[in-house]
Amino acid sequence: MSDDSLITARDLSVGFKIGSGFFGKSILKAVDHVDIDIAKGSFFGLVGESGSGKTTLGRALLKAVPITGGTAHYRDGEVDYDLTTLSGPALKDYRKRAQLIFQDPYAALSPRMTVRDIIAEPLEVMGLTKTREETDARVREIAAKCRLNLEHLRRFPHAFSGGQRQRISIARALVSGPQFIVADESVAALDVSIQADVLNLLKQIQRDLGITFLFISHDLSVVAHTCDHVAVMYLGRLVESAPTRTLFAAPRHPYTKALFSAIPSLDPDDRGRAQKLEGEIPSPTNQPSGCKFHTRCPFAIDRCRAEEPLLEHPGDGHEVACHRWRELLAETAA
Repeated sequence: MSDDSLITARDLSVGFKIGSGFFGKSILKAVDHVDIDIAKGSFFGLVGESGSGKTTLGRALLKAVPITGGTAHYRDGEVDYDLTTLSGPALKDYRKRAQLIFQDPYAALSPRMTVRDIIAEPLEVMGLTKTREETDARVREIAAKCRLNLEHLRRFPHAFSGGQRQRISIARALVSGPQFIVADESVAALDVSIQADVLNLLKQIQRDLGITFLFISHDLSVVAHTCDHVAVMYLGRLVESAPTRTLFAAPRHPYTKALFSAIPSLDPDDRGRAQKLEGEIPSPTNQPSGCKFHTRCPFAIDRCRAEEPLLEHPGDGHEVACHRWRELLAETAA
């Protein structure tokens, strides 16, 4: 664990009981023994295919879903919260410090409330302001940071474009003064030009307020230009993690390489270089033995099918969980 970590998780697991058949309920392992450190003030990226457990991990770190195994801590210099046991007044305080930006801004905003009331609601629910004047002042302050003017505050969500709605969602997340924000596919529903505007806003907020972001996305191009550090998730496990430049320059896990090879390129000479992944991600309720990726990995050997790889730390902040990564790296360099 690093001293500058805001969020630290060790062996973190989240499971859900499903079904009610003759043999009883089965366990869906959405997050499976994850170790993660998110540095204070960083823009931490989390990528992977749909169904890999990214959203569940983010919500577990927000204490929005039950943690069923391992440990997770939030430390901001003022408080030290164990997220596995957090409850009561401490949980209420944590809600002020940790917030979520949803993927679909329209579905996340009440159509019956004005923008002013939407942004003000967390202040009123959490009791952070005592008078309406104090609430209005805080709302105007945060609205200005999110490029919303006074006229916007009087309107309803249906009067705005997708990018404007997302700025409203960001303002609502910021108004309680959080230190940690999970942005779950927060630009996925927006046009490309609007994505850039919202991403620039999030980066500006990070620089101005020192907020720590966990940025969940499937768009690797966005992650490459936004995040300081990136972790790759597959079937509930972290398979690789490294500083962004290091990871994109020299990915070591076969799954990471396959994801990166699928990034569209404008260079016509790059055509045909994509590494095709055969099959689909296995069901979390019936996970393969050994390495979770071996059913789709072209480099899998018997050891991969029998023994699950541990997350190794070869240096430079790089972590990788693969039995053959050194061997494959040597073959690539030869």
